Amino acid sequence: MATFLIEIPHSENTFECKQVVKLFVESGSHLLANAFWGCKSGVHKSWFISDFNSKEEALQIVPPFLRHNAHIIELIKFDKSDIQGFAGSAGH
Repeated sequence: MATFLIEIPHSENTFECKQVVKLFVESGSHLLANAFWGCKSGVHKSWFISDFNSKEEALQIVPPFLRHNAHIIELIKFDKSDIQGFAGSAGH
C-alpha cells in the first residue's frame, strides 16, 4: 500500500464552506473523522492522509460532489541515501 494525501479545496463563501462540512457529516465518511481543515486560518481546504492501494482508491473516499476538485498526492519518505543520490545528481 502507498500513502496518499487527499486535498479538497472549497469555496471561502461562509454558506458554501458550511455546506461542505455538512456534506462530510451527512456522508458519514471516514474522511470526516480524520480530516484536517484550514478554514479557521482562511485556507478553505481539507486534508486527509491514509494508506490506499491506488490513487483511484483514495479518490473513492471523497464524497462524489467534491471529487472533481480533489487532489490526490502519493507521499513517499526519502532516506539519507536517497537524498545523497539526489544531491549527487544535481546539475546532470
